[in-house]
Amino acid sequence: MFDNLSERLNETFKKLRGHGKLSEDNIKAGLKEVRMALLEADVNYKVAKNLVDAIKDRSIGQEVMTSLTPGQQVVKIVHEELIALMGGQKQDLNLTGPTPQCIMLVGLQGSGKTTTCGKLARMLSQQNKSPFLVPADIYRPAAIRLLQKLAKELNVPVFPPEQQQRPVDICGRAVDQARINGYQTLIIDTAGRLHVDEALMDELRQIKARVRPCEILLVADAMTGQDAVNLSREFNEKIGITGIVLTRIDGDARGGAALSMRAVTGRPIKLLGVGEKITELEVFHPDRLAGRILGMGDVVSLVEKAAASIDQADAEKMALKMMEGNFDLEDMLAQFRQVRKMGDIKGVLGMIPGLGKMKKQIDESKIDNKMLGRQEAIILSMTIAERRHPEIIKASRKKRIADGSGATVQDVNRILKQHQAMATMMKQVKKMGKKGLLGGLLSGKMPPEGLAGALPPGGMPPGGLPPGFPGRMPPGFPGGPGFPGGRKR
Repeated sequence: MFDNLSERLNETFKKLRGHGKLSEDNIKAGLKEVRMALLEADVNYKVAKNLVDAIKDRSIGQEVMTSLTPGQQVVKIVHEELIALMGGQKQDLNLTGPTPQCIMLVGLQGSGKTTTCGKLARMLSQQNKSPFLVPADIYRPAAIRLLQKLAKELNVPVFPPEQQQRPVDICGRAVDQARINGYQTLIIDTAGRLHVDEALMDELRQIKARVRPCEILLVADAMTGQDAVNLSREFNEKIGITGIVLTRIDGDARGGAALSMRAVTGRPIKLLGVGEKITELEVFHPDRLAGRILGMGDVVSLVEKAAASIDQADAEKMALKMMEGNFDLEDMLAQFRQVRKMGDIKGVLGMIPGLGKMKKQIDESKIDNKMLGRQEAIILSMTIAERRHPEIIKASRKKRIADGSGATVQDVNRILKQHQAMATMMKQVKKMGKKGLLGGLLSGKMPPEGLAGALPPGGMPPGGLPPGFPGRMPPGFPGGPGFPGGRKR
């Protein structure tokens, strides 16, 4: 979502770092470009002005002028001000008070309220908060059916609404039932409209008075840009929201809403919907998002994502094989599948320090989620013997594998070449021992400096990620010699 903003900011910082010494004039010129980048990213103009003014006041002071690396000091100041703009630190859900603790989700139609209810129920279930879902959108039967479907998938109870009942009465009866059955949290999916109107607000005020929620979360679609900012202001003034859930941040929106909503409403962004899957809801961390916007990566989130996606038993088994220096094509297939569990490949790459600044090269490498599927198809077309002993794969076998997977012989050769490079890396890992960099990632204890130094001087060549890069990543992670973009079909 922040690709364009990140690209513009990094171009500006590159120019600033090109000056051996910074003057007031070139700092002002650089900050003018920062302001334009923010406005183009759909950041509220008042928010952009205040942010640039705060950066300017600090940058022209002694903190930068007397620094040995003034350009880097400006980047540091921008990073700190972005964090402050987005709230400073993460804000957890307020689940205090008598049970059931009620959470109201409000917003316009199409913002993702119902799906977010399911995602939130899953998150609270993992925290042993025993959620109870309440479909209060009586105007859209499809929303009720979707919530019931999500509840069934998650094995979470859902309140059965009765026809002709008012939403406020449904919510009141749901609270009573939750108290009787011992459910700890109540998640209410309220009705939306195509636009804010007084009837909607009056209904929400009645529900609020009846259930006395500990959280009123506004679900806003990041794709709506400035409208999301105006929406959050109106809901806050008329209902009194306690936090914001920003959905579809995996889309191609310009990202300004995320930077503006907290400043305009004074309410924190608490959760992010990072994809369509029921698992893709994350706690919002201002410091991590600021780092990703500035191309610094987000190692902590990357490690958390890896730890959540990678099965511990499989990780230990793989680590043992690595310590023995063994790595065959079946292991490679398993690692492809582990990487796919982590979500969108480009999103994961954006968390790696340094790679956020290389969007163009990553795009030229044609790395995408479908590519891993094509890789899997090639390996699955091999026999067990071929996967365990790739050295037996000669010309006739390559042709059969290519035909069976809908690929070309060249694609098969790339897979074999990539495997050979990764097998060589495994031997290096064996020399590193169990405390090596890779073992750290598999165990969820990757030190941040490990990934930060993964790229060679000069960055990534046009042909793709640099040779040897897999040595700093889990086996099968996109990158390294021979990682194909896959032929277009």
